[in-house]
Amino acid sequence: MDRRRFLLFAAGLAAWPSAARAVARPPALRRLRLTNIHTGETFEGTYRNDTGPIDRVMEELCVFLRDHHSGEKTQIDVGLIDFLADVLAAVGETSATILSAYRTAETNAMLARTTFGVAEHSQHIYGRALDVSLGSKLGEAMKAARAMQRGGVGWYPHSGFIHIDTGPVRSWTLDESGLDHLLLFDGSRLRVNGLRVSGAGHPLTVSDRLALQRRLARAEFLARNHLNR
Repeated sequence: MDRRRFLLFAAGLAAWPSAARAVARPPALRRLRLTNIHTGETFEGTYRNDTGPIDRVMEELCVFLRDHHSGEKTQIDVGLIDFLADVLAAVGETSATILSAYRTAETNAMLARTTFGVAEHSQHIYGRALDVSLGSKLGEAMKAARAMQRGGVGWYPHSGFIHIDTGPVRSWTLDESGLDHLLLFDGSRLRVNGLRVSGAGHPLTVSDRLALQRRLARAEFLARNHLNR
């Protein structure tokens, strides 16, 4: 081997480890800060490191994202957690509020009967869906989530949240012609209206709807458990 060829070969060997390190560089730690609107609980921590999901932390997330009606938990899809983390990173947010996560089939059936817009075979049943709110960047987050083509993305602009899941890629929007105008307070009485507002009354706020949903679902859940004993 002539001297010139040897020097080129030696230079290539010297450069190879740094190039390999650049390709094999471990991913950044994945961290989330979340609040559960129903329980008031918070989660803050790193759920993924350079070797993958952290089992202990994922177990904490499964408890944090449990069905708050029954207290039951399931294995939450780590791909869903990654989806949420990527959406937050895309819009420069570091935290989010969880409105809905895992639901048992029984809880989901109750909500489907008492709450407008709940799917009968929801991805929430399988631990593959989240409803989240994150303040002023919610619209940006919806667009970022849809662009990622990672699963389902539902946009509820007047209710102040987005739905994300790791099911089939699809999207939908429920605006003011649906959920916000379906339930109205008329003084102190709740009344079910058509899809358009008429007469006195005002649309329920997000807090009003969540409170109503909790009361209806919890009451039916307790009643059904009592009958089945």
